[in-house]
Amino acid sequence: MEEGKKGTTTVGLLCSDGVILASEKRASMGGLVANKEADKVLKIQDHLGITIAGSVGDAQTIARIMRAQASLYEIQRGRKITIEGAGTLLANILQGSKYFPYWIQLLMGGYDSKPRLYSLDLTGSLMEEKFVSTGSGSPIAYGVLEDKYKENKTVKDNLPIAVRAISSALERDIYSGNGFNVAVIDKKGFRKLSDKEISELT
Repeated sequence: MEEGKKGTTTVGLLCSDGVILASEKRASMGGLVANKEADKVLKIQDHLGITIAGSVGDAQTIARIMRAQASLYEIQRGRKITIEGAGTLLANILQGSKYFPYWIQLLMGGYDSKPRLYSLDLTGSLMEEKFVSTGSGSPIAYGVLEDKYKENKTVKDNLPIAVRAISSALERDIYSGNGFNVAVIDKKGFRKLSDKEISELT
């Protein structure tokens, strides 16, 4: 196959009490569904997670680098890296590799003194967001987010919106499909929703 495995639609929502990161599960390789259980919502530390869209191999490499760097920071300084600090670190990694880039779009979310959400592209741009989507299904997901998202709502209020945005992409984007991954990051840390919890939101 000329094309590597790719992950597609992800969304992130900033809430008053946390951050929601969500994706669908399909990894495509050209016109082939290469994997139906791709995990595109990844834990970096208890207070920090990312979503991946683009090259699966590149994204998995970045996740390994960020886990190692975040752990090293904590060992050296005796405290966890801030979300902004992790975003800046990742942006610098991507910027430094732009001539041989990681072919990915990333969302980074977490909770330190408050919830934070960032988007990053392969050139290393770092943008703070309230709601955001990446991947080929993002134009469809954005239609739901633009219509339904409201600032200062809770995680509980926004979970159905995140799932509906991904669900809409599943209906119209051929590179998105095969279910959902949804994570919440709040004062209690990083938690993935069970299939039962997600089904109750659809």
